[in-house]
Order: sequence, then structure tokens, then C-alpha cells
Amino acid sequence: MNENDLRADTSAPSHRAGFVSIVGRPNAGKSTLLNALLGQKLSIVSPRPQTTRHRILGILSADHYQLVFVDTPGVIVPRVGLHRAMMGAVGSALADAEVVLWVVSPDDDYAADDPLLVRLRKLKAPVVLALNKADTRKPEQLITLLDSLAALLPVAERVILSATAPLNLEGVIQAAIRHLPEAPPYFDRDQVTDQPERFFVAEIIREKVFLQFREEIPYGIEVGIVQYEEASDPVRIEAEIHVAKASHKGMLIGKGGAALNRLGRAARIDIETFIGQRVFLNLYVRVAEGWVDHPSRLRGFGYDPSTSQG
Repeated sequence: MNENDLRADTSAPSHRAGFVSIVGRPNAGKSTLLNALLGQKLSIVSPRPQTTRHRILGILSADHYQLVFVDTPGVIVPRVGLHRAMMGAVGSALADAEVVLWVVSPDDDYAADDPLLVRLRKLKAPVVLALNKADTRKPEQLITLLDSLAALLPVAERVILSATAPLNLEGVIQAAIRHLPEAPPYFDRDQVTDQPERFFVAEIIREKVFLQFREEIPYGIEVGIVQYEEASDPVRIEAEIHVAKASHKGMLIGKGGAALNRLGRAARIDIETFIGQRVFLNLYVRVAEGWVDHPSRLRGFGYDPSTSQG
């Protein structure tokens, strides 16, 4: 290698990498944004608030950067153990963040003493304000909203976007990259997440419950995978849908099992798309009364009820 080659190497673009935590209110569009940025569906989406319960990693890699997006539950005031575990996931994501992506819907109403803003002011990580759902407002309204939000919290950058349109997703990516440190990739370049397939299978089933039953079935459902035979063709999956009240079991099953069969068909189609294989899916409904505030049951479902809000 000669001197000219050395000069060429030093002028080559650096590689940036880091964790970008996506935070905001319920239904601000955080999960929809993550899916749009990755170009595939990782986080489940429904009109119901608090659909996201875990921190979900979505990894976006290119030649000169790796963005490790962390989708988080919407920030709420915790009332039960499940809520405390969810807010613990938010706190953990903020603690790990090199960059925070504060996603705001035009419908959100923030005040200076909002709990999320109080948290964000304590961080050393730069905050990128991402005003989502830009296709629902006029440009002058969006600018006014940005100014009012930035007055509540000092931010490193401001981005206007729409995750559904889509609009200015590249602007979000570039804003995050500008504030990441120079670092090698944290994950293999072909890796998209750190969660196993069975986690996303359970999430897909839970999403279908929310979409099929809307307000009929309250928030307190959880899905557990009890069998996952990926070596078989079709892949054999057995899953349990846990409800917090006995009265909800009959609603999920329906007359002659019709509702559960309809739910299973919808879930199977999305699962087959996600894993790229044929699936045989069996669903069962179990009653786990009061699980949303029961420490041992929460742990059994993968939550940590001892986590603090930070």
C-alpha cells in the first residue's frame, strides 16, 4: 500500500452505529414508524393504545451505518404490574440510547411537566423530535406544532414525517445517523432483530385478537407459545391465549368455535408471511384471572414487574 492509498483510506466515510430509542405517547405511530423504516413488519399495530408491551429491536444496516431502533411501549401512568413492567422497558431503552427519537402525533397534547419530558430532560443523549402523521395537517400547522414542542424540550433536530404515507423516512434516518458515534456494527448486517421467531408469532396472534374484537375484549390478554416445531412441514404451532376474566373466554371462542377459528385463520396467514413457511396453527383459550397485576404470572409471560419507572 502506498502513501496515496493511505490518504484514500483516511478520507473514506466513517461507520456510525448505535441504539436509537423510539419513545412517545400511545398511538403516536412509533411501531408503524419502525416497520416503515425497516421495510418490514416487526412491531404489531392496532388502533388500541398500549398495543406495544415489550421493547423491540429493529436493526437497519447499510455500508456506513447501523441503526439499532428500539420500539417501546407508549408512556403512561402505571396502574398495575403490567404497566410498571412496560414503563421499566421504556426506562431501560432510554438508559441505553445513543439517540432518542421522540415521536409525536399532531393530536398529542404535551405540557412542560409531562412525565416523558421530565425523563428526556435528564438524558445526555440527543433527542430528535419526529412529528408524525404530517399528512393529516397543513404545512403551516406542522411548523407551529414543531415550534411549540421544541419550546417544551431542547432538541437536537426536528423532523416532519408520515410513517403511513410514507413521507420523509430518509430524513429520520439521516437525523439519527448525524448524532450516532463512530463505531463498528453491533449486530451482523443481515440481522433484523434480536427476538426469536416464536416471540413474533405470539405478537401476531395478539394483534389479531385486538383487530378482531376491538373493544369487546379488554386489554388484559396475553399469548404464550407452547409448541413450535419449525423442523416440520408445515411448521406446527400451538399457542395459548390467556384472558384476565372467565367471561372473556366464551367471547374469544364464539358459538361452535367460530370466532376462534376466524382468529386462527387471520393469524396463520400473517405468520406464514412472516416466517416464509406453511403453518399448522392450534389456538387454545385459558383463563388467568388478574394476571396483569400478579408478579409470578407476569414473569411467566416475560415481563419484569420489579422494574422501576426510572
